[in-house]
Amino acid sequence: MARSIYITSAEGHTGKSTIALGVLDTLARSVARVGVFRPIARSTVERDYVLQLLLDHDGVDLDYDQCIGTTYDDVHSDADAALALIVERYKAVEAQCDAVVILGSDYTDVGTPTELRYNARIAANLGSPALLVLGGRVPRGTGERLGSGEARSPEEMHQLADIALAELRDEHAGVLAIVANRADPEQLDGIVAGIGASAPADVPVWAIPEDPVLVAPTMRSVMEAIDGTLLRGDPELLGREALAVVVAAMSMNNVLPRLIEGSVVVVPADRTEVLLAVLMANGSGTFPSVAGIVLNGGFALPEPIDRLITGVRSTLPIIGTELGSYETTVRITNARGRLAADSQRKHDSALALFTTHVDAARLLDRLNLSSAQVVTPLMFEYGLLERAKAERRHIVLPEGGDDRILRAAARLLARGVADLTILGETFEVRSRAIELGLDISAAEVLSPFDPVLSMKFAEEYARLRSHKGITIQQASDTVTDPSYFGTMMVHMGLADGMVSGAAHTTAHTIRPAFEIIKTRPEVSVVSSVFLMALADRVLVYGDCAVIPDPTAEQLADIAVSASETAVQFGIEPRVAMLSYSTGESGSGADVDKVRQATAFVRSRRPELPVEGPIQYDAAADAAVAKSKMPNSQVAGRATVFIFPDLNTGNNTYKAVQRSAGAVAIGPVLQGLRKPINDLSRGATVEDIVNTVAITAIQAAS
Repeated sequence: MARSIYITSAEGHTGKSTIALGVLDTLARSVARVGVFRPIARSTVERDYVLQLLLDHDGVDLDYDQCIGTTYDDVHSDADAALALIVERYKAVEAQCDAVVILGSDYTDVGTPTELRYNARIAANLGSPALLVLGGRVPRGTGERLGSGEARSPEEMHQLADIALAELRDEHAGVLAIVANRADPEQLDGIVAGIGASAPADVPVWAIPEDPVLVAPTMRSVMEAIDGTLLRGDPELLGREALAVVVAAMSMNNVLPRLIEGSVVVVPADRTEVLLAVLMANGSGTFPSVAGIVLNGGFALPEPIDRLITGVRSTLPIIGTELGSYETTVRITNARGRLAADSQRKHDSALALFTTHVDAARLLDRLNLSSAQVVTPLMFEYGLLERAKAERRHIVLPEGGDDRILRAAARLLARGVADLTILGETFEVRSRAIELGLDISAAEVLSPFDPVLSMKFAEEYARLRSHKGITIQQASDTVTDPSYFGTMMVHMGLADGMVSGAAHTTAHTIRPAFEIIKTRPEVSVVSSVFLMALADRVLVYGDCAVIPDPTAEQLADIAVSASETAVQFGIEPRVAMLSYSTGESGSGADVDKVRQATAFVRSRRPELPVEGPIQYDAAADAAVAKSKMPNSQVAGRATVFIFPDLNTGNNTYKAVQRSAGAVAIGPVLQGLRKPINDLSRGATVEDIVNTVAITAIQAAS
């Protein structure tokens, strides 16, 4: 039977969805199959955006329709029949999962205690303990600062907890934990103490502070709220949060001092001079960066103004609406931020807040969840991030002009995975991050033309390459290349590792490492591996990216390095030296090379389980191994697969990746004295995040 947790609240707008996301994320790290269930939805026609958000999370493999219990209309019509249907449909989900996150109703009814009582009744009938979410703020009124609301005091939170816990007790629902969400950041300890005075002694209480980003609407939500259309600007920037609203129905001189960072500026469409002033201010770097402009009133822009704006080539969203200034402002102010797929920043911020303020280990312990025997790709990736966080290292990212790098950096910083230096011109990098709605304020942004460092690096590079006749002048030109600049940072201890290649070739990324970082003393070559995350385990494949046709000695080097890499990432190394024949059954130059390489490995590392030559099926499949090599420690149980050449390795990893649905993490370079890792030019943001975590782990090792 799956372990489950019922997330409910005492009222609406508590940010319950952010808690659900955090719980789901925590469970996905610990068990292989995580499910989601929504007992009551508003409608079976219109999709529930919160349920869809949770279903889209990695590790959840359920259809939307099977995760809905019933609707509000059905509950109002016959509450008992609706409850019976909820239990029936939940059991079908439970049967497919190791753990289930159940998300309670959203308080569309006015009678708050009645709705909490019904949620408690559902939880009791599902046999699921409740995680009670208490809102740290009272419902807000219309105001200038979007998403705000008056903070509740510790005493008010104590009273709210008393009422909610009584409702749960009356319906015999157990309480797993209590979370005060959107709490006053200045009173977290007092709020925990206040709620704790109401809670049973064994029930943990946590408080998560208010985050303006999470409650602010995106520009896309603003556009929907005012029935607007995008007139100008980059549609991608509609995902940026609008943190405030500025009504610019006054002269240009009076508007400019009132601009607020991250605000949406409402400009009457016939005040074209104000529109131009806001656009100029946003691009100047001396005024706050705004999230977007709303032109209200429905007036068409005069042709010369339209032509002028087109020539400016601003990416700032400009939205048009027919509404008047008052109605526009009211609708924007009443627009609510929601945790949805259109804002990666909200997603990252929610997870960062949850992991910082909620004791995940205690939560899992309360659920009596034991660690899974299998390791899914998602669990392995989470493990990478957690290990990197535990021994935080400093990584340099040379490609600050690539949006993927900025998005990955924001995610890494939000989750506390590593300290980062991003190379690029400071104003350009930070401005683009702000445009994308990304928070990279914790990163160092450094120009590769920095006069002090570039001179220091040139002197060192000229010294290192003096045997090649490199002069200071030549070195000065070379080290301003971002790959060389980043590599010099690693070499001179200003960073622990480097990740590059999203916008450059592999050669461009690793050539500086060969020249500057060099190989470890006991290693003759730099090679690579991919960490292949299959459905239930992780394997190591090498070399699949660097050495085209290794000699027997190089093949042995690759095997030894790959076994060490496996240990770094928690994989017990059992090395298979692959060939087209197994044992003594074949002959020929290619088989002999593998046989010789296997002997080299055994002589260098006698304690390392290694078998070769061996065919892939004999290495991976226990049944085949039993007939071909019944006495081998490795056959049928191999975890490290060493391919005889690059052609075989590269094609095999891609075949397994595409055909078996494996997640290929890498290439991970090995053999260097300090970690430098290469990205594919088609790398996703997730690939970059994983590679930075891998690099940080290598640096810590």
